[in-house]
Amino acid sequence: MPPVSNAIRICCDRRLGARPRVFLGFLASTFAASIGRNGYYIACAWALVEAGYGSAGVATLLAIVSVAEFIASPLAGLTADRFDRRRLNIAADVGRFAVMLATAFSLLYLDVLPTLCLSGVLFSICDRAALTAAQAMIPLVARGTDLAMANSSVFFVMQFGSLGAALLAGPLLSGHSPALAFAALALFFLMSSGSLSSMRLRPVPRGVTRPNGSAPAVDRRLLRLFAAYAFLYGAAVLVTVMGSSFIFEEQKGPAADFGHLEAAWSAGSLIGAILFVRLTRAVRAPMLHLMLLGSTALALMSLIALRAPWTLIVFATLGCLYNLGRVSIEVTLQSCVRDTVLGRAKGAMHSLAVALGFLIFSTSTVLGDSVFPSTVFFSFGAVLLISIPVLSLGTGQRKGES
Repeated sequence: MPPVSNAIRICCDRRLGARPRVFLGFLASTFAASIGRNGYYIACAWALVEAGYGSAGVATLLAIVSVAEFIASPLAGLTADRFDRRRLNIAADVGRFAVMLATAFSLLYLDVLPTLCLSGVLFSICDRAALTAAQAMIPLVARGTDLAMANSSVFFVMQFGSLGAALLAGPLLSGHSPALAFAALALFFLMSSGSLSSMRLRPVPRGVTRPNGSAPAVDRRLLRLFAAYAFLYGAAVLVTVMGSSFIFEEQKGPAADFGHLEAAWSAGSLIGAILFVRLTRAVRAPMLHLMLLGSTALALMSLIALRAPWTLIVFATLGCLYNLGRVSIEVTLQSCVRDTVLGRAKGAMHSLAVALGFLIFSTSTVLGDSVFPSTVFFSFGAVLLISIPVLSLGTGQRKGES
């Protein structure tokens, strides 16, 4: 074969070199945004508990946020399929920065609960647009690389950012006004938007920027995938709602212990992202999802009989199981849904999860502080165990058909 010309070789080298730089820029944005996002919810939960609102106050806030997310998720998915996803993510990052900065100033003069409820609605709208756009960008920024490895890297960096937020939460919240934490964490969204602005993506295919009018075909496989995501999401938000009260009221711990809980969850999530690639080679995705749901149920139920430091091990295990499931579900969704409707598929999946989350928040609000958080953990774990046979029936039928 004739030798490749120097011009063509240089062009190819530039394209190959540009792809890792684009992906690294995307990872840097993911890391910064993850610190800001998780730090926001940690600061909200602790500010409410410290102000005397307890689990009921946290559940009320997250129930309101869930309604906003339920409405915003399908719209965010449609927007991500219609417009440039990178620019949408940048705009959403700027919006999250503005909301957090406004929250910091408002907390100096206004009551905590109504301030955070309004802030949560505005933040969740921007947050859903950012997350939907960012996760729908993964196949675009990772072209030419293994999809499972790319998703595992993204979620590893995301959880590393969560760990950073947990480590920052203790010093920022201990002995200081929550306004300081919100103002400091808001800066990370500026870093995220700056990293995205420096990225140079190749032109997006026309079908991605202009919806073809068709919605994703929802079959039995997608329904099972959506249900697994909803249950894992429900377990995660239950930890968010009850975690602060579990430490503050049931375990009698200070803010530092709450930071340790969040750090254990994030550390476990990092391990989950690392283990994902190996597990997917050994276990089929549907069976893996059922195993993760069962293990999550047992871990939640064990909290009723444990004390620190064993509870930290359980929360680390829960974080590991959650991230394993999240990455696996993301890869499965990206593999079975066309890129032109990926945003809308993610919007529909998250809407179902938020509906379950809203049910959890509403129940927590009604129960208030009359039930121990460990009892609520145990009850949700029992619900997970009951749901597993129903989901496994769908898996068995599909296997029999093939």
